[in-house]
Amino acid sequence: MLRGIYNSAMGMTTQMQRMDVVANNMANADTRGFKRDIVVTQSFADALGRRIREYDLGITNRPPVGFMSLGTFVHTLHTDFSQGSLRQTGGALDLALDSLGFFRVAHVASDGTVTNKYTRDGGFLLNSDRVLTTSDGYAVLNTSGSPINIPAGEIVILGNGDILVNGETIDRIQMVSFEDPLTLRAFGNNLFTITEDSVEIPFTGSVMQGYLENSNVNTVREMVEMITLARAYEANSRALSIRDGLLGQAVSEIARR
Repeated sequence: MLRGIYNSAMGMTTQMQRMDVVANNMANADTRGFKRDIVVTQSFADALGRRIREYDLGITNRPPVGFMSLGTFVHTLHTDFSQGSLRQTGGALDLALDSLGFFRVAHVASDGTVTNKYTRDGGFLLNSDRVLTTSDGYAVLNTSGSPINIPAGEIVILGNGDILVNGETIDRIQMVSFEDPLTLRAFGNNLFTITEDSVEIPFTGSVMQGYLENSNVNTVREMVEMITLARAYEANSRALSIRDGLLGQAVSEIARR
């Protein structure tokens, strides 16, 4: 009886966490270069007693105590790095990557610490010092790891990232890729940060001037997922109420006897 209550409670908690992810995807459906997140669930592990016997004590000739299944829980959160659709804008500083890669930017923390972050959002701007920045004000870096200063004039950006002003090459935007993009972690402000497992490799695609990448969120799919999660949460909630009522009835009956 109690295990059934725990199963339902775990199910409700899992659906709430999955709902949060879907809601975040929906909220960023119009965010340039946003990559949707996917929740991966996993069933509860074997009973602790069995693990102690098999691994800690080395006892293998005793029967297992069985499985203590409490339903599923959120195991990992994966990011879907599939390409979003490209939208033509004609803006000189609107850039999109035609394959899996990232622009490198300098993120400045509240304490002044500067670290490298990565983004697919190529909606760049020029600040008051004519430094190329993201829409949040983070400097876009060149191949030397320095901010890019663009003088006044006609700006043309080639497929390899070279920046030409009035026909003269002045700098090159740094673009990178990774052996396994799933090692990256969302940082916030549409940025990604590396982990100890991230291995950087050269970017082999091209940058397209005058285009922006849309998010890869399919709003219809996310809405269907949201409805499914809501119904699963409701089913677990009803099951918990029923089991709670049965437990209360059992206690009352036993108490009268």
